[in-house]
Amino acid sequence: MSEVLAKAQAAKRTTVALNALTRAQKDEALTRMADELIARKEELMDANRIDIEKAKASGLLTSFIERLTLTDKRIEAMAEGLRQVTQLEDPIGDLLEEIERPNGLLIRKVRVPLGLIGIIYESRPNVTVDAAGLCLKSGNAVLLRGGSDALSSNRKLVEVLRDALSTTKVPEDAIQLIENPDRASVTEMLKLKGILDVLIPRGGASLIRHVVENATVPVIETGAGICHTYLDDSADPQKAVNLSFNAKVQRPSVCNSMETLLVHREFASSHLRVVAEKLLSANVELRGCPETLDLIGDLANTKPVSEQDFATEYNDYILNIRIVPDLETAIAHINQYGTQHSECIVTENAEHARKFMLEVDAAAVYQNASTRFTDGFEFGFGAEIGISTQKLHARGPMGLPALTTTKYYVYGSGQIRE
Repeated sequence: MSEVLAKAQAAKRTTVALNALTRAQKDEALTRMADELIARKEELMDANRIDIEKAKASGLLTSFIERLTLTDKRIEAMAEGLRQVTQLEDPIGDLLEEIERPNGLLIRKVRVPLGLIGIIYESRPNVTVDAAGLCLKSGNAVLLRGGSDALSSNRKLVEVLRDALSTTKVPEDAIQLIENPDRASVTEMLKLKGILDVLIPRGGASLIRHVVENATVPVIETGAGICHTYLDDSADPQKAVNLSFNAKVQRPSVCNSMETLLVHREFASSHLRVVAEKLLSANVELRGCPETLDLIGDLANTKPVSEQDFATEYNDYILNIRIVPDLETAIAHINQYGTQHSECIVTENAEHARKFMLEVDAAAVYQNASTRFTDGFEFGFGAEIGISTQKLHARGPMGLPALTTTKYYVYGSGQIRE
């Protein structure tokens, strides 16, 4: 029996027990997991250093290594995320609807776990902890398959989490990690229909596309992040500088960072140079349309933008800039090139904001706030399982309710259908 099948079956066997756990039992397990992460911080960073050294030796991008790296602060944030999940209401058993039929049948619609969730993700070890915590709180088992570049980190993280569970009512087999780095293990997971209840891919566009196109298991699609910020003609100049800088520079390697800055022509004529100089101070490479280059092309680290650039998720210190004549053109650009993730308008015009937020097709649309806030933690969900860009089942940051389905409990007193 393959590793994938053996671990999937082991996790599946825990789902009945998970469904019967109380909130107190799940919260105790999450607290133990958080404590164990902190207690074994040095072990985790030692394991992570193995992955970092391999990544550097392979010549991987700095932005990739940044996503891979575990620090004191990041481990503490993972533990804090688990603790925050304990403060969230347990969705399992929530009564969503109650119907009493004329024939006396009482029908109750309640939340129940999905069952066994498969997560396929790339080199961000925090996903291992976020996924495990949210799945357990919502009564689900989880089968994890992280990127081979983070194998040492993920193996140690799962060891720590399972050790924590061994002293609780939660079966440790509810968390499983596929350690086989061969891509065949991913292909096998995609075909576990009848064992896996749902698959959630987290990573770049190619990974997500591969999962969506090849899985026989139902998929919740988390999309790539080609995110935009639009500086309207009425934008406050200081907000424009601050929000553009934060959306690109605060952490460019993640999916909610900005990849294209759209600027109204009138605003650009007076303020684009200041915005650009601020971005250049952080060594951002600017790629501009012809009109942009006419205004700031004399600045170092500025080059022409291509059509392909607008359709690229950089996850790096690179930013496209396009000057547009009006709001309608900005909206059209976003709806053409965006990935329905996170989009922002910087404006002091309420009607423009309303039009932008109604007509832009994205999971999260912002007025005068950085796209970097599209995150389960920032939305008050605790950790997140991913950011869904699809329109069925879940959309946007996926917290606990997104990891549930519904069941109808029907109570009768001997009714038969005529």
